[in-house]
Amino acid sequence: MRWSLHEATSGAEALESLHTQPGSEVLLLDPALPDLLPTEFCGIVEQSFPQLKILMMDTATCHVLPNSAGSPFASRLAAALNPEAKTPDVEAAAKPVEYLRYAKDSPRLRGVVGESPAMMQVYAMTHMVAARETTVLITGESGTGKDLIAQAIHQISPRRQAPFIVVNCAAIPEALLESELFGYAKGAFTGAMQSRIGRIHAAQGGTLFLDEIGDMPLTLQSKILRFVEQGEVQRLGSNDNMRVDVRVVAATNADLQGLVKQKLFREDLYYRLAIFPIKLAPLRDRDNDVPKLAQFFVEKFCPGITLTDEAIDALCRHKWPGNVRELRNVIERASIMAGSSHEIKAKDIFL
Repeated sequence: MRWSLHEATSGAEALESLHTQPGSEVLLLDPALPDLLPTEFCGIVEQSFPQLKILMMDTATCHVLPNSAGSPFASRLAAALNPEAKTPDVEAAAKPVEYLRYAKDSPRLRGVVGESPAMMQVYAMTHMVAARETTVLITGESGTGKDLIAQAIHQISPRRQAPFIVVNCAAIPEALLESELFGYAKGAFTGAMQSRIGRIHAAQGGTLFLDEIGDMPLTLQSKILRFVEQGEVQRLGSNDNMRVDVRVVAATNADLQGLVKQKLFREDLYYRLAIFPIKLAPLRDRDNDVPKLAQFFVEKFCPGITLTDEAIDALCRHKWPGNVRELRNVIERASIMAGSSHEIKAKDIFL
């Protein structure tokens, strides 16, 4: 009778509950999460809610696993799942069978190519979170395809018939970004001859994709936080708050936690956006995906042409600092250099 218990069926649901119902003291965790690796989930929890005590549960006996309340989490998880091992296998302990099976069986995403373990995890997480209203933060280096994942979340969500509105926070001048997002009332500034809704309002019923969120001016972040938390927008020059029904997906290649420490990004906004983080691995860590991606782009730019083994070897040896975007450009150039040939040779590839 002392405790008020709230149950969640996934890591994403648990994180959302913790944000909307602060003050929790204990989290009982079944390590076989359907959407996140337990190490990832607990890393987020321990950073966002340091006062929360995490207890690992053995779901077969409903008992707390031994040594499960210590820190750091990765070590205690490994020890809890394999307490007699001399050298705990953290990686094995952090990957429940249920999660791996779900990731393996997850359908692919339209326009996204790759079958590496990193991409299989992205497919699984995308499908799990798409059906919910949870805010998603997609991170990864430039050129890894964050926009494709954002589109996929919208396309397989219940909101897919509604608008998908993209706002590149780095491409719009700071002086115009607020009016672009929130709109303005007639007479709000010189030249405002009539009222106009912003892109947030234009996404009504659908999804708003805030790309390069790390470049959003600090002065505007408080208004974005209010919109994300309360679903309200206020146009420039107006005192009226308008309710909107918009799901938010954000993306960045910046280190938001580093920006928070530098006081360049609001900490409360970061935690509100990072309820469900999806991290895209750089292409250099997805070696097995390079040939598949290369052939995908070959068929896009020059159907019927093939890559020689030497050309594929040259592509696989490259480190791809520009990630998938760089590979796409290299293949487009190579398809031109190949001329009337029916194959792309190593000499056609410039890296």
